[in-house]
Amino acid sequence: MKGQRWVAQHGRWFGFGLLPGLVTLVVYAGALVGLGYGADDLVGWATPFADDWSSPWQGLLRTGLTALVFVLGLFLAVITFTAVTLLVGQPFYESLSEEVDRSEGGEVPESGLPLWRELWISARDSVRILLRVALYGIILFACGFIPVVGQTVVPAIGFCVSGYFLSEELTAVALQRRGMVLKDRLVLLRGRRMLALGFGVPLVLSFLVPFVAVFLMPGAVAGATLLARDLVDPDPAPDAEPDPGPGTADSGDAPAPRAWSA
Repeated sequence: MKGQRWVAQHGRWFGFGLLPGLVTLVVYAGALVGLGYGADDLVGWATPFADDWSSPWQGLLRTGLTALVFVLGLFLAVITFTAVTLLVGQPFYESLSEEVDRSEGGEVPESGLPLWRELWISARDSVRILLRVALYGIILFACGFIPVVGQTVVPAIGFCVSGYFLSEELTAVALQRRGMVLKDRLVLLRGRRMLALGFGVPLVLSFLVPFVAVFLMPGAVAGATLLARDLVDPDPAPDAEPDPGPGTADSGDAPAPRAWSA
């Protein structure tokens, strides 16, 4: 909500951040329509053993599997949509993320890498994340055959997995500028797992509504930048050192950046 509020207050950046999502949406809409029309044939081809089953068992099996295939397609679409949109819109979202950092004060990190290098790193990390998601997807797909659990618990776990990795994809824009590689980013998110889920799962559910993902992406990137700032530089907890009191330090000084290592 903070990210959406930020782009609402900076309308020019909202329009700027819409462009990559619109391009990606056209491609994904066509893919999902094709999946919707072809899921029945795919399930029929994959279950020849049920050709001789009597009614209603054949219909129940294939209808359930068809729904599961489409849910799996949506599951993968949510994750890959963000990855592809971030890749297509790398220059757009880098600028948006930098502007959020600038408006919040403190250091505004810059990667210092050429654009082609940033695109390569983003693409490589996205593939690594998608491989992890695909592994979870296969496991959840198999668990979908378990009666009752497969139709209730498994989809809920799927949304949590989607939300967690969606948070990683979005915060990567800000965290890469801070010099953090994929391994460090995953460690950082694991340390605040509930925060990552709280950020990502609502976005996943919102992204399921047609066209909503495009309009939420600018705010999602802004919110992920705010989240990255909280993850890297959380409010310092009181320690053993006494408070020096007011007037002993310039209130305009930015906090020293924290060092991260692999």
